[in-house]
Amino acid sequence: MPNRGDRGGSRTRAHIADVATGLFLERGFDNVTIVEVAAAAGVSKVTVFAHFDRKEDLLLDRLPDVVEIARAAVRERADEVGPVEAIRRTLLALAAERHGLSALAEGIEPFLRMIRDAPTLIARLRAFENEVEVALAAELASDRRFSGDGALLAALVVAAYRIVAVETVRRRLAGDDLGGLAADHRERLNRAFEVLERGTA
Repeated sequence: MPNRGDRGGSRTRAHIADVATGLFLERGFDNVTIVEVAAAAGVSKVTVFAHFDRKEDLLLDRLPDVVEIARAAVRERADEVGPVEAIRRTLLALAAERHGLSALAEGIEPFLRMIRDAPTLIARLRAFENEVEVALAAELASDRRFSGDGALLAALVVAAYRIVAVETVRRRLAGDDLGGLAADHRERLNRAFEVLERGTA
C-alpha cells in the first residue's frame, strides 16, 4: 500500500483525483464507478482505496487541505492576533487569490453544479464540516494563548463560513458577475467575523 505522505504517493493521489473528476464532469458523479476510475487512471481498485476512503473524496480531494489551512491559521498566528482574526485573514487571502476552496476560482461552475445535484456529495460536505470543527477545536485546545471555549468557537467559525460560502456558490450558479461577487464575498466574510469577534471577546 503506498505511503500517502511520500511524493510519489501524492502524485498518484492527484492523478487519480484528476482522472476521476474528468469522468464525473463528463458523465455525472452517479454514473461513474470506482472500477472505471481505476481503469482510466491505470491503477487498481485497491490503489484507489489506498488513497481515498470513499468515492466522494475522489471529487472532493482538496478537503484535507481545509483542515490544515484552518489549523495553521491558528497555530502560526502572531501572539497579538486572536484566532478569529487569524482565520478571517486566511479566508480573505484565499478569496483574494481566487483559490478553489473559496468558490471564486474561474470556471468551476460545472464542478459546483455537480456537487449541488448529487445528494451523496452534499452529505459528504456536511460530514466534513464536522471534521473541520473537531480539528479546529483540537487546535484551539492545544493553544496556550487561547483560554476560551474552543469547541464553541470552532462551531461558530464553521457555521459562519458555511453561510458565506453557500451564498457565494448560489450566486455563482445563478450567473452573477464574478468580480462583483468576489467583492461581496469578502464583505460578507468581514461582517461575519466581526460579529464572531464581538460575540466571543
